[in-house]
Amino acid sequence: MRAPRRTRRGLGGLTVRGRAFVAAGATAVVCAVVLGQATLASAGVLAVALPLVSLVATRASRFEVHLRRGLSPTHVEVGGTSTVHLGLAVTGRVPRGTLLLEDQLPYVLGARPRMVVRGVRGAWTGDVAYPVRAEVRGRYETGPLVVRVRDLFGTVELVREFHHTGALTVRPQTHALPRRTLGEGSGTSGDEQLRAAAVGSAEDASVRDYRIGDDLRRVHWRTTARTGELMVRREEERRETHAVVLLDNRTSSHEGVGHGSSFEAAVVLAASFCAHLARLGNVVHLHDAGGLLVSAPAGGAGATQALDALAVTALTDRTDLAPLGPRGGVGRRDVHLALLGRLAPADDAVLAAARARAVAAHAVVLDVARWHPDQLRAAPVAAPLREVLHLAARGWHAVPVGPEDTVTGVWSALSAARRPAGVVR
Repeated sequence: MRAPRRTRRGLGGLTVRGRAFVAAGATAVVCAVVLGQATLASAGVLAVALPLVSLVATRASRFEVHLRRGLSPTHVEVGGTSTVHLGLAVTGRVPRGTLLLEDQLPYVLGARPRMVVRGVRGAWTGDVAYPVRAEVRGRYETGPLVVRVRDLFGTVELVREFHHTGALTVRPQTHALPRRTLGEGSGTSGDEQLRAAAVGSAEDASVRDYRIGDDLRRVHWRTTARTGELMVRREEERRETHAVVLLDNRTSSHEGVGHGSSFEAAVVLAASFCAHLARLGNVVHLHDAGGLLVSAPAGGAGATQALDALAVTALTDRTDLAPLGPRGGVGRRDVHLALLGRLAPADDAVLAAARARAVAAHAVVLDVARWHPDQLRAAPVAAPLREVLHLAARGWHAVPVGPEDTVTGVWSALSAARRPAGVVR
C-alpha cells in the first residue's frame, strides 16, 4: 500500500526546533536593525535560513514509501502473542537515510511501538516486526503506520501515514476437558433414542423392501409374514447431535469489573464447553440473551466459529432472555447447556420451555455476588443458591459455581448427572 502525501504547505513541515530557529532568527534580525549590529543580523539570517533551506531540500527529495502489513497468527487466545510484520519499500532519496516508524495500537495490546530504520538509500526494501501480547479478548485493529523523516538538524519533519490496518482476534481462553458424556448413566442407548425419534410406528420406520444383495440375516420375518413380501431391517442412519449453549450476557445478571467479573468467567466456561462439544462431533448452537449468535458445525471449524463469536460478545442492557426456538427435524434430541447468573422472574417461562424441548438440560449457575470486589476473598457459602434450587425443581441439572472453581471441575460436575446418553458426547 502506498502512503498518501501529507506534507502541509508553508512552514507546516518544521518541527518545534525549526520553528524556534525561525522565531529566534527573526527576532535577532529585528534587534540588529534597531541596534545597528551587523554581526547580530548575520546570525539572525543564518538561524532563519537553516530550517527553511532544510525544508526546501527535504520536500525536493520526493521519496515514496510502500507498505505491506501482516499478522502471524491472526487469531490468538487471551495471553497469547502475535507478531506484526511490516514490509517497507522506499523509492527516491530519503534525507539522512533514516525512517522513524510509529504504529498505532489499542492500549490493550501494549504501548505504541516506535522503531528507527537506518541506511535507507535509493530503491530500498526491508522488513520490520514486533510482537503484541493480548490480555483482553476482542477484535482489534493494528495500525495505521506513521512514517516520519527528519533532516540532519532535526528542524524539518515530513510525515507519511498509511490507512491500511490489520485485524487481530483475541479469543477467550479454553481448557482441555475430559472426554465425558453430558448426562451419562441412564442406560438408554443411542439406538433406542433413534427409534423413539422416528416418525410413525417403530416397525414401519425400521424396515424396507428386500433388494438383491441384502444380507439375509437382516430379514424382518414378522413384517415379511404379514405383508407377504420379503422385508429387511433398515440401516439406521446416524443423526447429527445438537447442543444448545445459552450464555447469559445481561448486565443485571453479573457482578465484578473487567477481566475479574462473573461475566468473563462465564465466557471462559462457554468457550471451553463449545469447543469441546464441537470437536467431539456435535453441532453447537450458541445463544446469548438476545438470541442466536452462531450455529457452529461439528469439528474443528465449528469450534473456531464459536470461539470467534465469543471473542466479541459483550454485556447488554437487555433485561429478558430471548426464547430458544425449536428447529425442524431436531426436536427433543437437543441438549441444553445454560450459563446463568442472577435470574429474573420473567426467565422462568423461557427456561421451562427450553427444558420441555430438550432431552437433557444442564445449567451452570454463577454465584455472582462472590465476584463483587468486596467478596472475592470470601469463603464459599454453604447454603445452595436460590437459582440452583429453582432450576432443579423444574427439571434442570444445576451446578453452582464460584470464583475458586475450575473449568474442568465444572464439566465433571455437569457430566455426573443421570440423564439420557447418546446425544452429546
